[in-house]
Amino acid sequence: MGVGISSACSGKSDAGSAGAKAFKVALLTPGPISDQSWNGSAYEGLMRIKDSIPGTQVSHIQTKTPAEFEENFRQYGAAGYSLVIGHGFEFQDAAARVGPEFPKTIYITTGGNTVGANVAAMSFSFDEPSYLAGIVAGSVTKSGTVGCIGGTELPPVKAAFESFAAGVKSVNPKAKVIISYIGNWEDASAGKEQALAQLGRGADVIFQDADAAGLGAFQAVREAKTAYVIGSNANQNAVAPEVTLGSVVIDVPHAFMVVAREVNSGQFKPRVVRLDMRVDVVRWTPNPVLESKIPAAAMHAVDSVRTLMLAGKFTVPVASESK
Repeated sequence: MGVGISSACSGKSDAGSAGAKAFKVALLTPGPISDQSWNGSAYEGLMRIKDSIPGTQVSHIQTKTPAEFEENFRQYGAAGYSLVIGHGFEFQDAAARVGPEFPKTIYITTGGNTVGANVAAMSFSFDEPSYLAGIVAGSVTKSGTVGCIGGTELPPVKAAFESFAAGVKSVNPKAKVIISYIGNWEDASAGKEQALAQLGRGADVIFQDADAAGLGAFQAVREAKTAYVIGSNANQNAVAPEVTLGSVVIDVPHAFMVVAREVNSGQFKPRVVRLDMRVDVVRWTPNPVLESKIPAAAMHAVDSVRTLMLAGKFTVPVASESK
């Protein structure tokens, strides 16, 4: 929900008795930072900026509608913020509209490809680790059916699922991949219902990318005790370690620091900042608790493909847009 900036600010520090302009950074998230995933990692990134760059002032607001995206982008620009991050593909249109009104503020969205004089985007190559997760899922499934559950059908989420499916079929060509969307990113009960529906259709591995709603998928799989789940965005291996094969991780705090240091130093050039496995922002992180459940051949395949990806010699065999 959009709120006044004065009530949303946190972590403020003295701007400096010498009169130096404070480095002010704001974050807009589309969901709650308690999701242990996409939004929680972004808030962690905001706190890392605050702790790493002396004198930084930070603010966070949860927004839900495009009108709130614009309202809060505009309020932060008017308040003289140096950097405003809209955390998600869905923020790019609002950034493009509001950016020209506040030329001294840098607006960055995580996702998309919108670039302007003071508007940029971070593009996460989520397809790479999603493909590796698919190799694991395709090797572990006994039913031959795996599932994907997303919050809403944003292009980056759809692309991640296509990459995951390609990974599944690279080791298990006859496997069936079920893809469904909850319709929101917050309703854990709806996430659980979707997972139960996929389990009912025979899925025994589910890759969820649904933020807070995805926590319901972990619950469903934990209770079923007949399947495994794969986490996303943050390292979610500890959410339900007994059934989580691993997580497709985006190191959002590291990504935020890359751009924050550039903006703070005056060196930032508006562009699409591409962040992939080679800069260690995205990665497949297996759950050590369940490594014994992954066939040795699958682990070898993952290692081999990862090596090629890191060398820039492997392209995920689907047309995809980075998350």
